[in-house]
This record gives sequence, structure tokens and C-alpha cells, in this order.
Amino acid sequence: MRAKTISAILLMAFMLFSFSSASARNASEIKNELKASNVKVETKKDSNIILSDDSSDFVILSEAVPDVILEIRYYSTYNFVGDRIDGYEQPIALITKEAATALKKVSDELITNGYRLKIFDAYRPQKAVTHFMNWALDFNDTRMKEYFYPELEKNVLFPLGYIAEHSGHSRGSTVDLTLFDMKKEKEVDMGGTFDYFGKLSHPDYTHITPEQFANRMILRKVMLKHGFKPLSEEWWHFTLKNEPYPNTYFTFPVNSNSVSTK
Repeated sequence: MRAKTISAILLMAFMLFSFSSASARNASEIKNELKASNVKVETKKDSNIILSDDSSDFVILSEAVPDVILEIRYYSTYNFVGDRIDGYEQPIALITKEAATALKKVSDELITNGYRLKIFDAYRPQKAVTHFMNWALDFNDTRMKEYFYPELEKNVLFPLGYIAEHSGHSRGSTVDLTLFDMKKEKEVDMGGTFDYFGKLSHPDYTHITPEQFANRMILRKVMLKHGFKPLSEEWWHFTLKNEPYPNTYFTFPVNSNSVSTK
């Protein structure tokens, strides 16, 4: 969910201070007003982005990696928005075949060490990302602030890059996950929760216990070993290094029918 350029931060900061009624307009309208005001809009170039509803290279994650535990947060209301997210029609996870193959190797190794993978999110439809954008522009809706962004005001989530108009998840080879300790029968303590907006979520954050930091490194090490790359702002977020669709953002919904015809 992170946007990283300083130009994007400055752009969105301008948006928030110059257009106080942003919550009443969509992102396209805001960008059009910025352009009309001679403000340079720096986002991913449209020519580099392909939208597709072709799910032929996707699989149901729990079928490809049977040992995973699913807690699909965006199908539930326990997420930073507080509603079920558009495009999540079943509590399942979809992912590209290539990412599933790599994740199976991760799972097999972790099983031998007493862990299972717990999946929060994988493929994310573009419709869901748009839902996040619309939510971010509604500054009055702060129902989940206490749980997911208590240190931040909602009107900074867009300019600081926690919400963006495109997500790597929509390319199909990114997964959000944690470890489940089979002996203790509970999630491993990572010193912070999934989707918490703040420095606490950075993988290298050291103001947690040595055990919590070590747990993060267990997950990180095995994911990197089997071909995934991490995100510097989220300990739970990994993308297949050689993802098959680096410029394609998929639009089909998260349900079993999306892949059942293959």
C-alpha cells in the first residue's frame, strides 16, 4: 500500500490543504483539478499499466498450499476501513501459480520447524484498491483509527503513502502473512499487528522485544530464501521477486468462480 516518492507526498499534501472538500470527489476529479492548477501530477504512467480480467494464471492459494491458515481480513469488517472491501466475495485467497509454487516451498520448510503460514491477503482486485482510495478521502470516517492508525490523523494517510491508487497486490504475486506456532496453537508474536500504520510495522523496528524481532526475522529469512522480496514498511508484506506480471493490475473478484473454469 505504500507510495514512496517525495513528489507524491508533496502532491497529496497540496491536495489536502488546497481542497478541503476532497471527501466529496473521487481521485480522478482531484487529479484533474491539480492539473488545472498547474500542479505537476507524478503517478505511475498509464502507458506502463495494463488492466486485465484474465485469471487463467491464478490458483486458489489454500489448494496450492494446503497447510496455510486463512484469515482474509478484507472479506471481514476487521480491517482499517471497517467494512468488507469491494471485490472480496469469498473468504479465500487467490495468487499466481508462480507465487504459489514458491510459497509452497516456504510452507514446507516452516512446517518442519513447527510453524504454519497464516494468510491475511494475497491477490487484491483493483476494485478493492479504489475502495481504499475513496475511504481515504472521507476524513470523517475514523471508525478503525484506534486499532490501525492511532498515532496518525486520517488526512495524512494518502500524502504519507499508506494508501495509493495502485497496489502490488493487484499484480497477483504479493502476499500478506504471518507465522502460526503449532505447538502453542496461536499466532507468533511479531510485536505489532497486520495493517498497523506506523513505524512499529517496519521490519527493522527495534523498539520491540528481542523475541518479537527474532520472530520477524524467521519469517523474513525463509521468504527471501524462496524468492520473495520484502517491503521496508510492512513486516508481513512480500512480493515474488520474479513476479510474472510486473505491469499488469488484475480486476476480477476474489471468489472461486474466478479460477474454477481452468
